[in-house]
Amino acid sequence: MKPFLILETGTPIAALRRHGGFGHWIRVAAGLHGRQVRSCFVADGEPLPGADEYAGVLVTGSGAMVTDRSDWSERSADWLRDAAHAGLPLFGICYGHQLLAHALGGSVGYNPRGREMGTVPVATLADASADPLFAGLGEQFAAHTTHLQSVLALPPQATVLANSERDDCQAFRWGEAAWGVQFHPEFSTRLMSGYIQARSDALATEGTCHRGLLRDVRPAPNARRVLKRFIHVAHQRARHRSQA
Repeated sequence: MKPFLILETGTPIAALRRHGGFGHWIRVAAGLHGRQVRSCFVADGEPLPGADEYAGVLVTGSGAMVTDRSDWSERSADWLRDAAHAGLPLFGICYGHQLLAHALGGSVGYNPRGREMGTVPVATLADASADPLFAGLGEQFAAHTTHLQSVLALPPQATVLANSERDDCQAFRWGEAAWGVQFHPEFSTRLMSGYIQARSDALATEGTCHRGLLRDVRPAPNARRVLKRFIHVAHQRARHRSQA
């Protein structure tokens, strides 16, 4: 079976780096063994590999902003656009979600409702009921979030699958095998709490008490289930391609 590729678009905050990088968190949450994954540190300028070498691609979060249009980010967007049109399974998380939307013709910018942070209720929409990643999750599930920018306009022919009080696009699907999620399915409660602690001063400036957010942190198993389902779907598609 072909491995999965993780596009590393950034690194965690300093206080959490002892727990590994974004790619490690995603691999563990997805239930993948180290031999099943390859990482490409695109934010460090590492060249992007051939897409056909992989069963699927996961794109990490980042402290960067898609609207900065950094060279490495735009090159990654071009690569993702080609991979999506070729039918390669793609799964973008936070920055990766926004980058995928940008790559496919959507619009990304600062969320006019402000920062979204903490464990929040995510509501599934009508189209989620038939989606292979979101079907059966119920009308609402908990998810960990931390972001300032959002997908403000969907790519053409994309479908919104979930939203939240502060974000109209918590998840979307484009075509048959490309998904973006604004939430962090790879976060544990410890990681979510660490990000809230690290942003306590910024939150206070914005009028939000970080202690209240910490009290609301709770497990988010259905958010993680979305990630694991992507791995299953990508494996299925890879098997079908190899048998064709």
